[in-house]
Amino acid sequence: MPSSRPADLDAFVKEHEDHLYRTALAILGSVQEAEDAVQDAFLAYWQKAPANVDVPGAYLTRVLVNNCRSRLRAPWRRREVPLWEDLPAAGPEERAEIEELWQLSPEDRAVIHLFYYEELSTKEIAAVMKCREGTVRSRLTRARGRLRKLLEGG
Repeated sequence: MPSSRPADLDAFVKEHEDHLYRTALAILGSVQEAEDAVQDAFLAYWQKAPANVDVPGAYLTRVLVNNCRSRLRAPWRRREVPLWEDLPAAGPEERAEIEELWQLSPEDRAVIHLFYYEELSTKEIAAVMKCREGTVRSRLTRARGRLRKLLEGG
């Protein structure tokens, strides 16, 4: 049976770690949690990936998104920590803007990140997030509207 494990693990990790980390950070909002989620995604791929994985990056992203969702449901996540402790801003005036961005739901942040930064199509995002394409488009529209209000100062 052919293995889905890469021949050169270092090259495989270097190829995928940046986009996975950015995705996890967009969803979780914590540097430490994002790093842990990425490590867990690689570990899950190494241990459990089926032999017939056609697109390892898509498989890893799906595992990562599911892992982030699980982390967000954890009871200890309900405590609140000021955002600027994890994501420093240049000044106090920018803190309000950053906090507004992070008031988007994790799903909306994930959709925005995958669409604009990872340049995935709505169909690809729907496959990764296990939802309908229309749901992805709705989340994009809602998140854009909130971001527009922020940029207009309202």
